[in-house]
Amino acid sequence: MPKLTVEGFGTFDVPAGKRLVLALEQDAGVDQLHACGGNARCTTCRVEFVAGEPARHTRAEQERLAAKGLTGVRLSCQITCDHDMTVRAISRLAGSGRSDPGPAPADEITPPAEWV
Repeated sequence: MPKLTVEGFGTFDVPAGKRLVLALEQDAGVDQLHACGGNARCTTCRVEFVAGEPARHTRAEQERLAAKGLTGVRLSCQITCDHDMTVRAISRLAGSGRSDPGPAPADEITPPAEWV
């Protein structure tokens, strides 16, 4: 079982293959934003990696980050927990002014993962 460490929250065992956005909410108790429902459209689920950043991206993540001109962050909705990782949750409901984090993301990466 991969270990997910979230700065300020602790370290958690996460089922292998679980989406990072879901692991942050369900396993680590982070009030992670995902305004588009985890579909790589809005970038509100972004995190910063401290250690264990995955080497590959989905095409949807790569295109969305480039379109927004974002560097140094990743979209937690487009990452699966398949190894130990440490992240900083930088896009949270607290202080966002939003009434909720967004629609619940599906268990599988959406749109279907095309790895690059």
